[in-house]
This record gives sequence, C-alpha cells and structure tokens, in this order.
Amino acid sequence: MDSQPYLEPMQSSRSIVWASRRPAPRLVLVLLGILFAVSVYSGTSTAQTAGGEHSQQKSPKSSPAQTEHKISPQEEQQLFHDVDEIIAFAGKDTGLPVKNEVKRRLTSREEVEAYLENNMREDKDAQRLQRSELVLKKFGLIPRDFNLGTFLVALLREQVAGYYDPKTKTVNLLDWLGVDQQRPVLAHELTHALQDQSFDLKRWMEEGDSDLENKKNPTAADVANDESSEARQAVVEGQAMAVLIDYILAPLHQSLLDSPEIVQTLKQQMLSGTSDSPEFKTAPIFLKDELTFAYGYGLDFVAEVIRKRGKEQAFSGLLKNPPRTTRQIMEPATYLSGEQIPPMPLPNFGQIFKDYERFDIGAMGEFDVLILIEQYAGRKTAGELSRQWRGGYYYAAKPRGKSPAPLGLLYLSRWSSAESASKFASIYAMSLSERYQRVAEVGQSSQEQTSSRTAGINFRTWTTEDGPVVIEVEGPNVVVTEGLDDALAKQVKGQVFGADSK
Repeated sequence: MDSQPYLEPMQSSRSIVWASRRPAPRLVLVLLGILFAVSVYSGTSTAQTAGGEHSQQKSPKSSPAQTEHKISPQEEQQLFHDVDEIIAFAGKDTGLPVKNEVKRRLTSREEVEAYLENNMREDKDAQRLQRSELVLKKFGLIPRDFNLGTFLVALLREQVAGYYDPKTKTVNLLDWLGVDQQRPVLAHELTHALQDQSFDLKRWMEEGDSDLENKKNPTAADVANDESSEARQAVVEGQAMAVLIDYILAPLHQSLLDSPEIVQTLKQQMLSGTSDSPEFKTAPIFLKDELTFAYGYGLDFVAEVIRKRGKEQAFSGLLKNPPRTTRQIMEPATYLSGEQIPPMPLPNFGQIFKDYERFDIGAMGEFDVLILIEQYAGRKTAGELSRQWRGGYYYAAKPRGKSPAPLGLLYLSRWSSAESASKFASIYAMSLSERYQRVAEVGQSSQEQTSSRTAGINFRTWTTEDGPVVIEVEGPNVVVTEGLDDALAKQVKGQVFGADSK
C-alpha cells in the first residue's frame, strides 16, 4: 500500500494506517491516521528574529470561511531557506544524519483538503470507517447518534497545518500560514524526514510484531500488530515533539529535560484543544485521548529514555528496538526493564464462530482500557486500574444470513490479580445502562450463586435490545459476550481458559 504524507496535526489515512489492524478504541486512527499536535502551536508559537532569536507571540486565528492571508514570494523564499537550517538542527539534536536534501513545496489549503478527502474515499483502509464506527459505538466510546465520518472531515479541515510526504520525500509548506507559525512545524516534520532517511518509515511502521508471531496464524498477528503499531507511532511522534520543544527552547539555552513546564503547557493544550479548534474541544473523551496519545505519551516516553539512556538510545536506539505495547509507552520503566507479557491464548474463531461472519478483531491494550474506564469511572480510577492490565483482545461478528442483525461482541481481558479483574468487570457492567436503551439484569438461582462462589467465578447476565450480555470473571480473567449465545461463550472459555479453570 502506498505511503501517505505526515499531516500535522492531521495525517490522512496513513501514519496510523500503517497499523491497519487496530483495537476498536483505536480504529479511527487506523483509518484516517489523524495526528494531533500542531494546533498547540497557535497559542505558544515562536517567532524567529533576523538575529536568530525566538520571541513568544500569539498566532493569528484563521478560518477557511474568512479571507486568508497568503504568504508573499519573499516569505516563501525564506521558508524554503529555513528548511535546510532546521533540518540541520534536527539532525544535531537527534543524532540522525542528514543523508539527502529534503524537497520542499508550497501548497494551498484547497489542495490539502482535496487530498485529504480523496484519500479518505479511496484508501482501502478508510473503507473500515463504517465498521470502526459500529464497534466504537458497541463499546460506548462514541454516542450512537454520532457521525464519525462527518466529524473527521470537519476535524481534518480544522487542523491541517503542514506535512512531510515520505513517498515523494517532500515537505509541504502551507501558503496561508506565516513563516513564524511554520518554523516549529518544520522542526517536527523534518524530524520525520530524518527518521525516513535512516529507517524507511513506511517499511518500519509496517514491520509491526510480525517477527514475533506465527505466520500461519494471521489472527494472532492482527492482535499483536495493533499494539506494536500504536507503540511505534508514539515513538515517531514523540521524537518529533522532543525536537520541536528543543527547537523552541534553543535560543534560551534550554531543552526538553530542563523545561518541564513547557512540556506540561503543550500537553494541556493538546488535551483541551485551542480556542480555534471547536471540533476537537467538543469531541467525545475517546477521540480526544486517541488524537493526543502519540504526542503526549510519546513525548513523555522519549523524554524518559533520554533521561535514563541518553539521546542516542532515545532516537536511533528506539527505531532499532521499538517498544511493542502501549503499556511500554505509558510506563517507560516496563520498556527499559525489558518486561515481557505473554500473549493471551486465542480460541479457534473459525470453529466457534462458524455461524457468524467476522466483522472485526483487534487488541485491547493498556491505553484502550484506560479510555474505556475513564469513560465510565473517571480519570483517577482509570489511571490506577489500567496499570493492572495484562492483556486483552476483542472479536466482533454478525450472524450469517441475518440482515439486519445486531453486532455480536466477544471481549477477553487479563489483569494482574483477581481483585483488579473484578473491579474492571464491575465498571464494565456499569457501562451497560449508558450503552443500551433497555437493560435488565437476570438473577441467578441460589444453587448457581453457590456454585459460582465455590469455583471462584463471578457470573452475571443482562438482557438488552441487542441480545444477552454476559460478564464472567475467573481469577485474573474477564470474559464478556454481547449479543452472542451462551453456548458460544462457553466454547470460548473452554478453549482459552480451560487450563486455568481446573
């Protein structure tokens, strides 16, 4: 599949399309590769004076509906000249060599928007948009009446701010933004160019964890690649953010490591959106968290590796030996210590779901459960409980020959202890009343309750308009089925946790 350009803060259908298989909470990124970061510059951009110093200034607000300023030929020439100076800075800051000159091109808003919309319609990965939307709604991560496609188009139009295209090896400069606004963006984008020159970003992102998976088991590879692709993207964007901050602070003889207040300011702006980003500010929690993950957590991860191992390891070292899970990105100590969490066993989906048509499959990593818990129990609980995650995936399917039919969902997760598994199961159960219009818990008989307690199993069932929902906790494992029959759920449990249940 052809590579797509890095659009900052938005990237059309590729930066995360490299992770063409992703868990439901991350599917938006798989499809459209939305990279969100550069809008933070609108409130904290820097101007570079003729003497080479930077001064803080507010950038002017702009709107496609208004008459936009177009940069002059002189400003265009200055921008083209700045490319060479800024890539030299990025090369020195990262230790990645400048092997080739980066081509540069001035482009209009209309050209960028046309590219984005055409890519969304034509990219094969973008065809997963409707499926992604249904799975996200099934988990309750976006409202049932939310139009994801409309939102993403509006967000892309709102946030476009510049991009590097690895296919053409060209950095695209924008003819409607001033020189001072684009310099920090260039520091970010030209870091991508250096990553590409040394490691071939398209190939590097596509490698995923395929080397660790049985090539005869594509389902296992799908699940593993979900997490590794997200982790690799966080490395790519975290490195670029680190260079951007170093570039801003260089005239003050400061850097990322000795200016934590600047990092916090940028992160807060990413989380809240800027005053001229109404689409982002009104987005569901899930979308806000997803759109900022690679930048916020990626930056923190790279900064921690710089502190503990130095810049060589934080740049070329991470590209040679990247993290494999969102857990390693969120908790850098797990990466630095070489923590290895064994993959969860997978059932024979073809055998169990023989009467169903596969709809989607993906991992549910630590970041995914953080968002899921935050949605229903708040940020504090999410931050504490998500750290106890030790594995998970989902499988979505529809009954064959039945149309229309509700989406069936199987979700399995593993936790550090039976206690944390039970806490997560309780939060998941709480979510049902918000996700379904008609929910009623089915009571157990006294004999069933006694049997469940004796076996160390917590088993609860609900009825909904889309069919039964069953949540079962056995030790550190949680099994959730929605809209699937009991016999199917028992087959899954028997194949996956049979050994643990004895």
